[in-house]
Amino acid sequence: MVDYHAANNQSLYSAGGQQIYMEQENDWDRDLLLDPAWEKQQRKVRASESPGAAAGACKMRYLLFLCLLAGLKKKIIVFYSITVKLQYLHWKDGLAFNALIHRHRPELIDYDKLRKDDPVTNLNNAFEVAERYLDIPKMLDAEDIVGTLRPDEKAIMTYVSCFYHAFSGAQKAETAANRICKVLAVNQENEHLMEDYEKLASDLLEWIRRTIPWLENRAPEKTMTEMQQKLEDFRDYRRVHKPPKVQEKCQLEINFNTLQTKLRLSNRPAFMPSEGRMVSDINGAWHKLEGAEKGYEEWLLNEIRRLERLDHLAEKFRQKAAIHESWTDGKEAMLTQKDYETATLSEIKALLKKHEAFESDLAAHQDRVEQIAAIAQELNELDYYDSPSVNARCQKICEQWDALGSLTQSRRESLERTEKQLESIDELYLEYAKRAAPFNNWMEGAMEDLQDMFIVHNIEEIQGLITAHDQFKSTLPEANKERESIQAIQAEVQKIAQYNGIKLAGNNPYTTITPQSIDKKWEKVQQLVPQRDQALQEELARQQSNDHLRRQFANQANMIGPWIQNKMEEIGRISIEMNGTLEDQLTHLRQYEQSIIEYKPNIDQLEGDHQLIQEALIFDNKYTAYTMEHLRVGWEQLLTTIARTINEIENQILTRDAKGISQEQLHEYRTSFNHFDKKRTGIMDGDDFRALLISTGNSLGDAEFARIMGIVDPNNSGAVTFQAFIDFMSRETTDTDTADQVIASFKILAGDKNYITAEELRRELPPDQAEYCIARMAPYTGPDAVPGALDYMSFSTALYGESDL
Repeated sequence: MVDYHAANNQSLYSAGGQQIYMEQENDWDRDLLLDPAWEKQQRKVRASESPGAAAGACKMRYLLFLCLLAGLKKKIIVFYSITVKLQYLHWKDGLAFNALIHRHRPELIDYDKLRKDDPVTNLNNAFEVAERYLDIPKMLDAEDIVGTLRPDEKAIMTYVSCFYHAFSGAQKAETAANRICKVLAVNQENEHLMEDYEKLASDLLEWIRRTIPWLENRAPEKTMTEMQQKLEDFRDYRRVHKPPKVQEKCQLEINFNTLQTKLRLSNRPAFMPSEGRMVSDINGAWHKLEGAEKGYEEWLLNEIRRLERLDHLAEKFRQKAAIHESWTDGKEAMLTQKDYETATLSEIKALLKKHEAFESDLAAHQDRVEQIAAIAQELNELDYYDSPSVNARCQKICEQWDALGSLTQSRRESLERTEKQLESIDELYLEYAKRAAPFNNWMEGAMEDLQDMFIVHNIEEIQGLITAHDQFKSTLPEANKERESIQAIQAEVQKIAQYNGIKLAGNNPYTTITPQSIDKKWEKVQQLVPQRDQALQEELARQQSNDHLRRQFANQANMIGPWIQNKMEEIGRISIEMNGTLEDQLTHLRQYEQSIIEYKPNIDQLEGDHQLIQEALIFDNKYTAYTMEHLRVGWEQLLTTIARTINEIENQILTRDAKGISQEQLHEYRTSFNHFDKKRTGIMDGDDFRALLISTGNSLGDAEFARIMGIVDPNNSGAVTFQAFIDFMSRETTDTDTADQVIASFKILAGDKNYITAEELRRELPPDQAEYCIARMAPYTGPDAVPGALDYMSFSTALYGESDL
């Protein structure tokens, strides 16, 4: 035998010899080969044959035994690390026999207690167990095998063949169990992906549900500080809280596409999420969130503008009201006194002229009262939070003004009754009073305007205020001449009185405005003019700084906006064109994605510029049409688009590898798809897809086309993606598991019964998958049912969507 192998220069232990066995394993009739009666007959035939023929038969018998040994070796070498070769010496220690029994019936042998240095005990244990439980007669003697230098080959061959017959059915069960394990592993993985999708979708929708009411809350605050805090909270939401949710939304869509691809590749029905958790539902909720977000930001800015305007108006109201109240102080007492009853004629006439001067002054203040009322009305219209106190103060001023009007009229009537008796009038005092009152009123108005608060939003507005102020300063010389003229009148009065020896009775009887008060107010005006100059110049510098911020933001935005648009167009073009292999495209897209991510510092810099603009309360920018909101949305869409495109290429690679599609076929599919994609959007509508099918020679009716659309568009979106098109065109070329194959595998494990028991499942399948089947299989209710019988047929059809699990 050894010489024969040496002469043929071939080792049956080699990979080639084992391959010959694997290819011919199912064709040899080992039952006949290893049967003892057949062996006896063969010895008779060999006795009558020539020596050469006998040698050939011996070689053939040895070769067939090698095939049997290879099959047994494959079963035990992996599990027990036992070297089983052609030499029969390797069977002497008894471990191989025990391992062979333990591999198929582990409950019969406690393999861990066996010792290699005790072969007789090992052999006897194997022979006794085989005879008692496997009905294999004890053909060998342990002492003979151990005591013999070379055990009898034929005896061992015959005995080993009995094990083969005893365990021949285990191979079928193992194959069936492997198939079921494979199917269940795929189904468990898909269920895990479905559960992950449901949880992620639920969390994202719950976050959107909680966020939208916050964004839709339009309850205004009373002060600028509170509203600016709201704006800061909104900025934190945009920069801190929202970006992770954008990534979760993108990852959710990627997981959904990957799950659908895996389901198609494993011949499973398409995954339909729970009601309200479809990708379209999430997109709808996200769209609603962005709508509320945009409206919230606009409301915040408008509310800040309103509060800013309100603060300005309220301060202006208080200033004007204080000036008016100061002017009216004591006027009612003056108008109600009865001094004319005991006065002389000259005094009466003086009182009358004084009253005329007062009426002139009263008319001059009419405009201020109207301004106060107009400001109060505007504060009410703008819903100022302290409107009640403003209204009360305004009402008091108006009532006092009406009272002053009534009292003024009443006093005039009293003075006119005594006017005929009073002829002494000091014309100079009267002229002084008439000219001093409007000039005094002009100075008060000038001081009010010089101290008036102002608010501007651009350089043009502040330059307008500076121009108006310059015009005011140009009138100061004329005003000074008027002041000197008024002071000259008073000087003339003193001169005449001194010249004529007249003793003046105190101040000017026609007015309370003294030369000293005019000089004091004039000095005040002179002091306020440079202060106003400084305030205007400071505001001009601030507006110039704001204009610099606008230009700085615009320069960045005008570069980033077109860059994002260009990248979006390039990604769209890459997703449609097919240059190189899918791996090349995937590598190119990932490099492209990295280049986009590396551009993120420019977006962050723009965010910083935008924050400076908002902190400076700049609400418009004439240098650019881009807003930060538009650029944020464009950036988020760019990241989402590149991620989706990469996911599509990955799914195409999965489909290609699973279905064995060549690069040339993919190119042909892409060319056909692009040809009928009339809109160049990367997807086809129903009409384009029907035209493509007709161009391939298919004559489709409405029912058949509807069936095909149900395959390529299970979600009824009305569009056919390139991935779905590849699945449809290559679906006939892929060998996938079916429900019938799984049922046949379960039937083998059940011993051709129409049901299976939990004990059989636990014996043939791994523990986790056995428990998975037991938990999901319905009880079997057929006429041949036994207690604990499980229905594996309905379970198998449910795995492939043909029934409910």
